[in-house]
Amino acid sequence: MRTKVAIIGAGPAGLLLGQLLQRQGIDNVILERRSGDYVLGRIRAGVLEQGTVDLLREAGVDQRMSEEGMPHDGFELAFDNRRVRVDLAGLTGGRSVMVYGQTEVTRDLMEAREAAGATTIYEADNVALHDLDTEQPWVSFESEGETRRLECDYVAGCDGYHGVSRRSIPEDRLEIFERVYPFGWLGMLSDTPPVSDELIYSSHTRGFALCSMRSRTRSRYYLQVPAGERVEDWSDERFWEELRARLPEDIARTLVTGPAIEKSIAPLRSVVVEPMQYGRLFLAGDAAHIVPPTGAKGLNLAASDVHTLYHLLVRIYREGRADLISRYSDICLRRVWKAERFSWWMTTNLHRFSDKQDFERRLQQAELDYCTGSRAGLVTIAENYVGLPFEALE
Repeated sequence: MRTKVAIIGAGPAGLLLGQLLQRQGIDNVILERRSGDYVLGRIRAGVLEQGTVDLLREAGVDQRMSEEGMPHDGFELAFDNRRVRVDLAGLTGGRSVMVYGQTEVTRDLMEAREAAGATTIYEADNVALHDLDTEQPWVSFESEGETRRLECDYVAGCDGYHGVSRRSIPEDRLEIFERVYPFGWLGMLSDTPPVSDELIYSSHTRGFALCSMRSRTRSRYYLQVPAGERVEDWSDERFWEELRARLPEDIARTLVTGPAIEKSIAPLRSVVVEPMQYGRLFLAGDAAHIVPPTGAKGLNLAASDVHTLYHLLVRIYREGRADLISRYSDICLRRVWKAERFSWWMTTNLHRFSDKQDFERRLQQAELDYCTGSRAGLVTIAENYVGLPFEALE
C-alpha cells in the first residue's frame, strides 16, 4: 500500500486530520488498533473551543453540531456558597464555546470519512513505524491475519499517550514533563435535565464538583475523589447525596436525580512531551500531551495540533515548504504549555488538597475571590476558556 500521510489512531485528532487532508486532495490512510464500535463507545468531555468549532466547520462536519450543539456564552464558578458567572462573550468580544459531545464529533467524522471513500483500517494489530528519520518512512501492521506494509511520505501519531507513535521516538530524543494529582474525577452520566443552562465549577471544602451536560435532557456530573477510589463503592444514591453537598444551596435544591447510564473514574495528571516531532513523524493530541479535564482542553489541544499539522502538510504539498517541518513542535508547544498552565490553575484552585483548613485553602479562596472580583482576572479566565488563537505557520 502507498499513501501520502499515514495517520495512526482513529480518535478525533486522527479523523479530523484525515478529513481536512481529504478535502484538500491529500491522500491518507488511518490505522486504528481498536474496532470502530469501541472508538465510538468511549465517553469523553464535550466542551469545544471557538477555534475547534471553526475547524470542524472548515472540515465540513458541522451540520449536526450546528443543529444539536449548545452554544454557551458563559459558565459559573461556585465557592463560599456563592456563584460568579464568567461572561465569555462579553469578556472576549463575542467568542464562546459549544457543548457537543466528543462521541458525537467522532461519529460525524467517521460518517464523513466513509462518505468520502477514504481508507480506515480498524483492528490493525502490531503496528510498527520504520525509517522515520528518512525520506521514505513506512508502517507495518497486521490485518485479517496478514502482515502488511504501508509506505508514506509522513506519519501523524494520533494514537494517544500509550500508543506506538510516541514510543517509536528514541528515548534520548524525548523529554517528558509530568505532574500527577492525588485525586481523580468520578463521572456520572444520567438522562436527567441539567441543573443549569451553563456549566458550574464548584469548589467546596468536601472537594470539587462539576455540573455539565451532553444535551438538554442528558447530564454529566463529576466529583473529586481520592486516588485509588473504586466505582463500585459509589451507588447512585451516594453520588447524588455527595453532589448536593458540594453545590450552592439554591442549585442543590433544583437538582433532578435519576439512574446512572455510566460511571467511571479518571485520574488527573499533566504530561507534556518535547519535542512533538521526530524526522517525518508528528505527534498530535494525547500522544504528545495530557491535561487535567478541569480546563476542558484535551480535545481542543488535539484540534489545535491538527490545525498546525494540516496547514503544514498543505504547504508542503502545494508549495514544497518542507523547511516548515522544524517549526511544528515549537508552534504547538507554545499553545500546549499555555493550556497546561490554565488547566493547572483551574485544578489547583478548585480542588481540595488537604482535609485541613490550612494555608493553601486560604490562598485558593483569596485567588478565586480576587480573580472573580477583577475585570482583568475575569478576562484572563474567559480568554483561556474560549481558547487562545491558533498561531499562524510562517
